[in-house]
Amino acid sequence: MPTNVSKKNNQIQAYRINFIYLMLVMVVCALVWRVFDLQVFNNDFLQGQGNARVLRQLEVTAHRGMIMDRNGYPLAISTPISSIWINPKKFNVEDEKIYSLAKLLQLNSQYIKNKIKKRSTKEFVYIKRRINPALAQRIMDLSIKGVHTQREYRRYYPDGEIFGHILGFTDVDDNGQEGMELAYNEWLSGVSGSKRVVKDRLGRIISIEEQVSAPQPGKSLTLSLDRRIQYLAYKTLQKTVHKQKAKSGSIVVLDIETGEVLAMANQPGFNPNRMQDRQSKLYRNRAITDLFEPGSTMKPFSIAAALNSGRYSPGTQIETGDGWFMVGRKTIQDTHAYGTIDVSTVLQKSSNVGTSKIALHLPKPLLWDTYYSFGFGSDTGSGFPGESAGRLVRPRRISKIEQVALSFGYGMSVTNLQLTNAYSIIARAGKKKQVTFLSQFDAQAESHSASQDEPQAVQQTLLSARSLKQVSKMMERVVQKGGTAPQAAVIGYKVAGKTGTVKKTSSHGGYTKKKYSSVFAGYAPLNKPKLAIVVMIDEPGNGVYYGGLVAAPAFSDVMSGALRLLNIEPDDLNQPDIVSQIEQSIGRQG
Repeated sequence: MPTNVSKKNNQIQAYRINFIYLMLVMVVCALVWRVFDLQVFNNDFLQGQGNARVLRQLEVTAHRGMIMDRNGYPLAISTPISSIWINPKKFNVEDEKIYSLAKLLQLNSQYIKNKIKKRSTKEFVYIKRRINPALAQRIMDLSIKGVHTQREYRRYYPDGEIFGHILGFTDVDDNGQEGMELAYNEWLSGVSGSKRVVKDRLGRIISIEEQVSAPQPGKSLTLSLDRRIQYLAYKTLQKTVHKQKAKSGSIVVLDIETGEVLAMANQPGFNPNRMQDRQSKLYRNRAITDLFEPGSTMKPFSIAAALNSGRYSPGTQIETGDGWFMVGRKTIQDTHAYGTIDVSTVLQKSSNVGTSKIALHLPKPLLWDTYYSFGFGSDTGSGFPGESAGRLVRPRRISKIEQVALSFGYGMSVTNLQLTNAYSIIARAGKKKQVTFLSQFDAQAESHSASQDEPQAVQQTLLSARSLKQVSKMMERVVQKGGTAPQAAVIGYKVAGKTGTVKKTSSHGGYTKKKYSSVFAGYAPLNKPKLAIVVMIDEPGNGVYYGGLVAAPAFSDVMSGALRLLNIEPDDLNQPDIVSQIEQSIGRQG
């Protein structure tokens, strides 16, 4: 009996073991089948699910194109920076590490918490942009879930405020907002690329799987500006405005041969690298946007129109009497009584009476037509954002006083660039050139710009080359002894120019008695003109306001330095003791 029981127990035990083996085999088979199912039948689906959790496609920011001066010196460059952003859905506002994050970013921790709570449904929220990459790495080392860094670029301007008004600046997204940055934003902007990366559960990049598309950097832009001349113009203008206690000022240096802007400066200035300087009253390019009545700087155009009419010659005698005469109920006055003088002396002495009498003997529409032909009343076509067209409106019925006022620059408004361009046309004996901020070597960018106007169809003004050359010789006398601006003279070079001392209009109507604009416009060398320069000082407050005393010295300093920087050959070596004068001039500039 015991033997049968033992045998029966052994059989039961064997059945159990076999059952366990069977179950193990079935489990192994199930596992093998599951593995086979996962690896073969559902591989694509599961791979996609896995990738969706760890693979990310990120944008690769392209850097903006460089802006350079005509000699290749960098004026605007893009430097790599980082920005910190948070995914609110994964970020725990109660995480104690938030205080370390706030401290590194120099932010209030409550500010971060509130920002995240307000955007809790979002997946992307910037916390702080444009920080140092090293700081960004320290933040990532905190290993805070939901906190990420993003590589971007920031615009940097090596010369700061020297080029501020021309270059403008970009916004936080590196898009041009002012100046050349805005005018050529499409040209300078790059095209972002993308890449696939593997991230861990904290959102940190573990590896880069592939580059989907390569970023395309923006194209470089070569400006017509000469950094050396720009620096000279800016510093001279800054010194002049400070010395004269003026409200503001502007200066333009134009290449007469090519129409290229070599320098343009304004005061007050602003530094585009400093966010706090980005105020409209500071970054406005006054040489292009601000209007002023040009005053006596328009007399060369009026005299040229008179010469061109055939009614006058440089030697024609004009009776100016005691320095005043009446036009209707208005009194036209000179600063001195000149008596009987010729047309050349009218310009040399800047006689309002003489200019007015000449204008009254010309056909009434002639002055307006002449001014229009020199570009007044329309913008220069430079393509600079916000350029003003000035104001030159011909009334239906032209009164005598309107004709007289216009002959010496009242009743119209111009920009500094307009006036500089007009003087360059006189220097070229009437031939027009397209004003441009681009180097002639960067014609591709110029043709690309949608804002750059087409060259004007008319290539010659209404006035003959002969009459304009005669006016040029007359303007040479303005900067000589006996003229209104001997301080505009440049050692070793013949200079043609004209002063302007303009009463400013009052907000209550009429003209003020104490506020003036002081202007000097001219070009050199006279025999083969290369540079045209206009200096405008607004509301000098140091007791002196005549253009020949305020603006002319600045013109002389900039013209003298620029001609020598460009190695322009002197055309007036007959000046007494020229060598010692040049040495003294160089010593003063140094």
